Amino acid sequence: MLKKLKNLISGKSSAVVQAPSSGSASSAVTEVAAVATAEASANATAVAETEIDTDSASSILINAYCTCAQLPPLNFPHKLNSQRDMSDPELHGHLQGFIGYVLKRGDGQMTHQRYHVMRHIQRVQQHLSLWLDESQLDAYSDWAVATNAIAFMPDGDIRDPHGYVLLGAADGGIETGATIPYPALAWQRKARTDTLLAEMGIQLPAHLPPLVSEAELQLRPAVEILGRALALYVVALRAESVATNQPIPAYELTDRFPQVHAWLSLVEREFLETEEPTEDILPQFAWRYESLYVLEWALGLQEELPFADDICDVPLTARTIMNMDFEAAMAKAKTRPASQILDALDLHYRLHWLVRQNRIKEEALPLNLEAGVIYERHYALNWLVNFENADWDGVDTPT
Repeated sequence: MLKKLKNLISGKSSAVVQAPSSGSASSAVTEVAAVATAEASANATAVAETEIDTDSASSILINAYCTCAQLPPLNFPHKLNSQRDMSDPELHGHLQGFIGYVLKRGDGQMTHQRYHVMRHIQRVQQHLSLWLDESQLDAYSDWAVATNAIAFMPDGDIRDPHGYVLLGAADGGIETGATIPYPALAWQRKARTDTLLAEMGIQLPAHLPPLVSEAELQLRPAVEILGRALALYVVALRAESVATNQPIPAYELTDRFPQVHAWLSLVEREFLETEEPTEDILPQFAWRYESLYVLEWALGLQEELPFADDICDVPLTARTIMNMDFEAAMAKAKTRPASQILDALDLHYRLHWLVRQNRIKEEALPLNLEAGVIYERHYALNWLVNFENADWDGVDTPT
């Protein structure tokens, strides 16, 4: 880390360049906004500090963007400007500005590296701005590995925990040896999934990344998952009834399950308010039984999530909600272990990549895989883990 960053220290200007924002300007350095120090007072978290001479030639300012929710202490001499997490309403906008900064570097073309830097920023849960002396860079590097942090540096470069340039300010280039950081558990889970699929005859490319891990997870609350399950049941049943020419009026369903009003998404509400939905929109809602089954499984209401080579048991899935005392279930709702949900997400992300590749190549899927099942499961699992902090209608399933 020390060798990689000493050029920043030796060439440090008198002007302090701080964290990136969405503001526009002509050069890489002037495109970043001096926000970190200004935001320090209200959002700073008390951390033991040491006096750092910020005017010293050996001092350096680092903005660290960490994906881990809980951070170890900064157990090296430093001066903390600010620290904030997602409870700060301004952090989301700041991170969007940072993504904009990433997209403007160099020629602006989307590359594998640029895409995954962007994805890291989308997973950030903690932002710290701190000064430290060059003698502490190796200690900072160890801390950055533990917190899964990338760093925005005074020259506008974005660097990995070991100091290698992930995205250059001037040309958007990447330094040899630079890697997007992921927690060890994420790498281990990817390896297990790759091995499992290889044993089934499915070989995946090594470049597919790890996904969110336990230390980064923001799992939806169990009560929200149950409410979402009820909404999915109602819209899926309505779509099924219309598609089979035995339409159940939407008002009968909402009268039977009045709690659903609090959980419907805007798109679902619009669907239920349509007296005669057209045939082309019915499949997207009828397929929601598959998403519903995933949520029931996540809540422990279904024992297993079978391999995605067949549709779910729709009558069983429907009965699970239909026969439920919803208020009583809300009071005792809980999720299965996070590791199981993350295992399922990792598997279905990689299966979804395979589905899309085979579609491009116009090849049949192996092992009788059901593309629709895989899509719905990936969608529901991404919602469960708060992927991109999206609401139900806005969930994305990139591969």
